[in-house]
Amino acid sequence: MQGKIIKQISNDYTVKSGEFEYVCKARGKFRKMEVSPLVGDEVLFDDKENYILDILPRKNKLERPAIVNVDQAIIITSLKSPDFDTNLLDKLLIILSYNSIKPIIIFTKADLLTKDELELFNIYFDYYQKIGYECYFNTELDKIKKIFNNKVSVFTGQSGAGKSTLLNKLDNSLNLKTAEISLALNRGKHTTRHTALLPVGGGLVADTPGFSALGFGNMSNEDIRDNLPEFNLYRVDCKYRDCMHYKEDKCMVKEKVRSSDILESRYINYLNFITKR
Repeated sequence: MQGKIIKQISNDYTVKSGEFEYVCKARGKFRKMEVSPLVGDEVLFDDKENYILDILPRKNKLERPAIVNVDQAIIITSLKSPDFDTNLLDKLLIILSYNSIKPIIIFTKADLLTKDELELFNIYFDYYQKIGYECYFNTELDKIKKIFNNKVSVFTGQSGAGKSTLLNKLDNSLNLKTAEISLALNRGKHTTRHTALLPVGGGLVADTPGFSALGFGNMSNEDIRDNLPEFNLYRVDCKYRDCMHYKEDKCMVKEKVRSSDILESRYINYLNFITKR
């Protein structure tokens, strides 16, 4: 039979096929092949012995969280407690673009900002929209509910940003656990212990553990550069075709940073990504 892995706990894989779910083990051959079944995998399985027999080809894969065949990633980004982190946000956007996964940004806790802080943040909100990213506030529930239909989505972002809280608001039958923010660390306690696909809004959504660290894996500096959409818009006017927008002269990207056409934080984050790996 064919089905989709919707949950993994230790060595137990829950495979959904039609209206039925089967808890399966993986055949020993996967260990020898150095391949592990992952949540999101389409698999062939033996519904009598409850063993996964084969993994069908994947269209994409995320390392952290470990999930495959994702259509879109919902990046939950807190504005306060934990504080707005452009470095993590930009890193996630680059990694998702590299993996051909559509990112959607949902900003949380805007109600905790002062009026002046909110005005400053709106500059970021408008900029991310301008360069092509779909952005929402977590209070826009009716709009957010529509983005899940017929999609496999992954929720990701800062620990304590409100991933489980938002999922509970979208579907209160989920009753996912949430935890308070650690004020000393300015980050949340990890409340999601494993990755599982949950039915939400006519699609499947993964609620995943928060990040404690995040890397670019096998991505090159050129890959990082090429997955910043506004850099690609201006790089054709750089003096050098392979311009890294770092030490080169007559770099149009650096000029656009100086003129504020490119957000300075995006450029600073980019330099950190390519020089401090």
